[in-house]
Amino acid sequence: MAENQPRGPGEHTVTAAMIVIGNEILSGRVQDKNLNFIATRLNALGIRLTEARVVIDQHDAIVKAVNETRAAYDYVFTSGGIGPTHDDITADSVAAAFCVGIDHNPEAVAILEAHYQPGMLNEARLRMARIPDGAELVENPVSHAPGFRLENVYVFAGIPSIMQAMFESIRHQLIGGAPIQSIQVTSYLPEGVIAGPLGAIQADFPDLDMGSYPFYRGQRFGTTVVFRGTDEADLNAAAEAFRDIVRQNDQEPIDGEVS
Repeated sequence: MAENQPRGPGEHTVTAAMIVIGNEILSGRVQDKNLNFIATRLNALGIRLTEARVVIDQHDAIVKAVNETRAAYDYVFTSGGIGPTHDDITADSVAAAFCVGIDHNPEAVAILEAHYQPGMLNEARLRMARIPDGAELVENPVSHAPGFRLENVYVFAGIPSIMQAMFESIRHQLIGGAPIQSIQVTSYLPEGVIAGPLGAIQADFPDLDMGSYPFYRGQRFGTTVVFRGTDEADLNAAAEAFRDIVRQNDQEPIDGEVS
């Protein structure tokens, strides 16, 4: 991607990556809730989340993930590691990835000073005002400690309510393509039966994403197939082709998922 600059709708598929940062995610102590939110919001904007990584709170690992993804995708979103404690090293790591300095940002300091009562803004809390040089602040309407953007990398907090509020504050900045639509068709046919015909449908519609998701309910095997893309006509045609496959196997296709 040239110069890390997102291009306009129709010029190419706009892509994004998410980096979830935190030992607590990898240990299983905390369940990540941010990835689903980001993926859903980006789909609506016509931005395809193409990769997601979960990274340990380790400087070199974060630097590597940021540098690899920012070069490969139009947008990169990180969550976690910008709090007041010693293991919150995301800001320093992002600064290192961009080879820029980091210091207390006067605007960020002013935001925290306005938020905390006199005498409550201690050294630990001031860590949250350390922002890489040249970064633009991202508003945090929940707890006020800002995130930031450096080129195509957006750095958010890990707490879901804060991360979501930060994303909403920058959503207007994101340039996407046509909204990504999806159609789900379910049948009580196992994957082994529909795999071949589905592969043929994929060959006929190479610009669509098609995923099959098997299930077992009520002592019956079945499969939900999800068709995703930006061309509504292709989506409808591919879905109908799969419905025909289901009917040819003496089953009735079900639009959506079965509960």
